Amino acid sequence: MLRKIRRVTGVPLANHKSAIKRIRINERRRVRNRIVVSHVRTEVREAREKLAGTEFEAARKATLEAIRVLDKAASKGILHKNNAARRKGRLMKRLAALQASTKK
Repeated sequence: MLRKIRRVTGVPLANHKSAIKRIRINERRRVRNRIVVSHVRTEVREAREKLAGTEFEAARKATLEAIRVLDKAASKGILHKNNAARRKGRLMKRLAALQASTKK
């Protein structure tokens, strides 16, 4: 993704005061959003690892935590709501399959 800041000097390329301010705001938001997206990825990865195992209760807890984090990111507008819904659906599908296999 292209930034409107020169990498070497850190000086904005924009000429207008409002554009320079917008660059600063966008950079702050980008950094904040990266933290949330990273946290979402970690939670989803941990849930997938638990779902690959055989212990249903641990997988259920991890999945619910991942869903909570996904919902939070979607409500803040960091993730698109359909993206979050798709990921949640995939996790729940795997959880249901694990539950069915442990009941047998």
